[in-house]
Amino acid sequence: MMMLANKSTERAVPHFILLGFQSSPANRSCLLLFFVVAYIIIILQNVAVIVVVHWDSKLHTPMYFFLTKLACLETLYVSVTVPKILACLATSNNAISVGGCILQLYFFLSLACTECFLLAAMAFDRYLAICVPLRYHCIMTSKMCWSLTWASLFMGFLSCSFSVGLISKLNCCGPNVINHFVCDISPVINLSCEDISAVELVDFIAALIVLLSSSVPIIVSYIYIISTIRKISSEKGWKKTFSTCASHLTVVIIFFGTTIFMYARPKAIQSFDFNKFLSVLYSVIIPVINPMIYTLRNNDMKRSMKNMFGASLPLRK
Repeated sequence: MMMLANKSTERAVPHFILLGFQSSPANRSCLLLFFVVAYIIIILQNVAVIVVVHWDSKLHTPMYFFLTKLACLETLYVSVTVPKILACLATSNNAISVGGCILQLYFFLSLACTECFLLAAMAFDRYLAICVPLRYHCIMTSKMCWSLTWASLFMGFLSCSFSVGLISKLNCCGPNVINHFVCDISPVINLSCEDISAVELVDFIAALIVLLSSSVPIIVSYIYIISTIRKISSEKGWKKTFSTCASHLTVVIIFFGTTIFMYARPKAIQSFDFNKFLSVLYSVIIPVINPMIYTLRNNDMKRSMKNMFGASLPLRK
C-alpha cells in the first residue's frame, strides 16, 4: 500500500483526493450533465448493439461476435471511471481510498490494453474474410472466436499487472492530492517521494509491448487486405469489400492515435490540464462515437435495427 512520509516517520494514507475539474458550481453542473448524458448514451448504444446482434440470426457471424465483445468491453471501460466522476461532481466529495485508486488504475489500464488486443483480433478476422475466404469458416469457428476473446482479456490484464503492482508499493509523500479526475499512471506516481525511474521504465516497456503486439498484426492484416482489394477489377466490388472493414479501421486509427499521443508524448510538452482533456476524449467521447461508427456505416446493422426497433435509418448504397 502506498505510504505518506511525515518527517522521520511514515503513516498510511487513508485516501487520495481527486482534484478533478476545478470550476464554478455552474460549470460543475454543466459537466455533471455532460457526463450523465454521455454515460447513458454509451450504455444504451452498446446494449442496443448486443441486443440487435443476438436478436438477428443473420448477424451471428465472427465479425459481429467481436463487435458485441467490443461493446461489452467499452461498457466496462467507461464504468470503471465515469460513476466516480459523477459522484465527485454531484457531491464534491473527491476522496478515493488508496485501494480503490489502485483498483481503478488497474482496471482502467487493463481494459484499455484488452481493447488493443481485441481490435487486433478483429483485424485478423477481416484478413481471413477478405484474403482467404474459402478457409474463413473453417478457421474462424466459435471456438476460435472465444479463444481470441479470452486471449485478449488475459493479455490485457497480464500486461498491466507488474507495473501496477510496483506502483502500489511506492511510498508517497507530501499532499495526497491527485491532479486528475481518475487514477491514471502519471498523476499517481508523481505523488511518490521515491525514485520512480524503475516504475516508469517498466511502464514504458509494458506499454511498448502492448502497442507493438497489437498494432503490428493490425498493420500486417491491412497490408494484405489492401493488396487483395487492389486485385478486384470492378470499382463496385472493391468498395463493397473494403466497406466491411472501413468501420474497424476508423476505430483503430482513432483509438490508437489518441492512446499513443497521450502516453508517448515527451514530458516537456505534457500538461495535467491538457491530459484531463485527452482523458475525457479517449475515456468518454470515443466510446460515444465508436458504436455510431459501427452502426451508421453498416447496412446490415442498420437493417436489423430498423426491423427490430422500427427505426427509419437510411441505408448506404
